[in-house]
Amino acid sequence: MFDARKLDSAIDQAIAERRIVGTVVLVSHKGEPVYRRAAGLADREAGIAMRPGHIFRLSSLSKPMVSAAVLAMAEQGTLHLDDNVSQWIPEFQPPLPDGTKPEITVRQLLNHTAGLGYGFLEPDDGPYHRANVSDGLDQPGLSIHENLQRIASVPLAYQPGAAWGYSVAHDVLGEVIARASGGTLPEAVRRFVSMPLGIHDTGFTVTDPTRLAVPYADGSPEPVRMAGLQVVKMAYGPGSIRFAPSRTLHPGSYPSGGCGMVGTALDFARFLEALRAGGRPILSGPSVEAMTANQTGGLGPAPGVAFGFGLSVVMDPALTETPQSAGTFGWGGVYGHTWFVDRRKDLTVVALTNTAVEGVSGQFPARVRRAVYADPTLK
Repeated sequence: MFDARKLDSAIDQAIAERRIVGTVVLVSHKGEPVYRRAAGLADREAGIAMRPGHIFRLSSLSKPMVSAAVLAMAEQGTLHLDDNVSQWIPEFQPPLPDGTKPEITVRQLLNHTAGLGYGFLEPDDGPYHRANVSDGLDQPGLSIHENLQRIASVPLAYQPGAAWGYSVAHDVLGEVIARASGGTLPEAVRRFVSMPLGIHDTGFTVTDPTRLAVPYADGSPEPVRMAGLQVVKMAYGPGSIRFAPSRTLHPGSYPSGGCGMVGTALDFARFLEALRAGGRPILSGPSVEAMTANQTGGLGPAPGVAFGFGLSVVMDPALTETPQSAGTFGWGGVYGHTWFVDRRKDLTVVALTNTAVEGVSGQFPARVRRAVYADPTLK
C-alpha cells in the first residue's frame, strides 16, 4: 500500500510556507489510483477550498494532448508527420536571417526543432516581443491568423532540424490540425482524444466557470492573485511570462495548441494512463512509442533529457539527477503544473497547482517527486 505520509508532508509544507495556494495531486501505480488529494485553496480571497474537480488553466499540458490528436490523424492518413507545414498553411513560411525560406515539417513542430521561439524565453526587447507575438497565454481576443503572421515575420533562430528550441510550434501545429481536419482544433482534440477517453471537463473552453481555480503568481510574503495582465519573471534566463487569465474566457481568443487548454487533474491523469497502458482507445502502440521516444537525438531541454512529441523524455537519470527511470516521460505548465509517467515502475503522477511558477519550476514539484519515490512499494 502506498505510504502517503511523505507526500502529504510535502504538500502541507508548500502550503504552510506559502509557496503555493492550492493543489490537486494524483498518483497511480500499475493502473490503480493510490493517492488523491486536493489541498489548499482554489480561491484564497473567497475562502474556497481546492477540490479534485477544480478546473485549471493547463498551459503546456495542452501540448501532449494536441500531439496525440496529430498522431491519431496520422494513423488515419489525414496528414503525415513529414508533411511540409506550407502544404497546410501556405502563407506560413518564416525566413532564416539570410532571407531564405526553408520548409518546416509537422514532425519538427511536434519535437520543437522548427527554429521558432517563445517570447517568455527572450529578453523583454527580443524579436518576438518586438513583433508582439503571443505565447498563447496573453492578448485575449487575438486570432490565430494574426498571430501566425506575427510569428512568420520573425526570422527563424536556426535551420529547421538543426537544433532544439522550446517554442510556439504547437500553436502553429494547431492550425495545421484545423486545416487538415477541415474543422477546428478544439473539434479535432475532442474527436480524437476527449471523446474516446470519456473526459468531459478538458478542452479549450471552460465547462463550468464556478469550478475554475483562481490563478496566482509568485510573490512575497505570499503569492499574489493574478491581475488582468500579470508579468512573472522567470527563475532562470532573461525572460518574463505574460499571463492574461481572462484570455481563457474570451470567445475570440485563438485556441492555442501549446497553452490554451483547460481541464481537471482527473481528466489529465486518465489521458496519461492511456499512454502508459499502450495508447488505447486513442492511439496505437507504435504511435505511443514514437510520441514518448527520443525524437531529438542529442538535442533537448537539459543534459540527459531529450524531447519526444509534446513532452520530454529522461535518457540518463544520473546525469539528470532524478530518481525517475530512463524512459520516463513528462513535462509541465507555466501556470504551475508538473506531471510524469515512469513506465518501468508503472507510475503516473499529476501535480496541478494554481501558482505560477512555483508549481512548475520551484521547490514544490521536486519535493513531490522525491516523496513519491520514497515510497517502499515502488522499489
